[in-house]
Amino acid sequence: VFAVNGFLRVATALDIGLSTKCVVIPKEMVMCHQIGYSEMRLPNLMGHTSMAEVVLKSTTWQHLVHTDCHPHVRTFLCSLFAPICLDTFIHPCRSMCVAVRDSCAPVLLCHGHSWPASLDCDRFPGDEDMCLAPLTKEYKYLQKVLPKPTCQTCPAVEEFFTHKRVLEVFCDSNFAVKVKLSKKRTAFEDQEYNIECQVEFITQDSLLPYETQSMMQQWLLINEKCIERMTPTHRPTVYLLVGNIEEGIILVKQVYRWQRKDSQLTLATQKWRYHKCL
Repeated sequence: VFAVNGFLRVATALDIGLSTKCVVIPKEMVMCHQIGYSEMRLPNLMGHTSMAEVVLKSTTWQHLVHTDCHPHVRTFLCSLFAPICLDTFIHPCRSMCVAVRDSCAPVLLCHGHSWPASLDCDRFPGDEDMCLAPLTKEYKYLQKVLPKPTCQTCPAVEEFFTHKRVLEVFCDSNFAVKVKLSKKRTAFEDQEYNIECQVEFITQDSLLPYETQSMMQQWLLINEKCIERMTPTHRPTVYLLVGNIEEGIILVKQVYRWQRKDSQLTLATQKWRYHKCL
């Protein structure tokens, strides 16, 4: 939950004038639910004057929030699209913008978009002003640093293989995750997906299965073109994603289509428990 007080740096307040009003954050604005407050100012800090415009413009950012490209991406975007209803407008600090931009701009680029001029970090106040600041270095130190998914070329999906060949690939890999994908039926034109992950193995001892599942979901959301290729219909499809963790980066190197009639992947994952690599 986003606690506003934890982010604030106290200084000069910014006058909002008398032209704004408090309104309930609409249900369609999913990315700004459960952030610690339920009412927003309108017009917002993006200059949107109607709720229809706010909903339309904010939904284009929903996918970026789902990728978890930065711990503060939701806080940053919601402070602009759905600013908290206080006596003053609370802008995000320039340092928060820079941190989010540096982590999330490569993800946008992966989807064919550059960081927009409307979010130019120079437009935001410095940390000495009253603004939303990133969490402290002490807090970051307490957080476990996990490998990062990155934008990469999608491996070709393999449909013909033997369990022996799969075991050879396993021997050269750090993880194998079984993934079930299906398209969501949404009211908006944007494509969304259901992603279920089950870890078959992970050789990085410091990583837990739920962390690996989360990282693979993030990898798929960042590499959305891969999901598009892997889910041609609304019918769920199952794959095995195999790869390595190199210098803190997750790289998927093999994608196997896991079909019911094909027992080779099941055999490979069963034999892996007792398999000794050369």
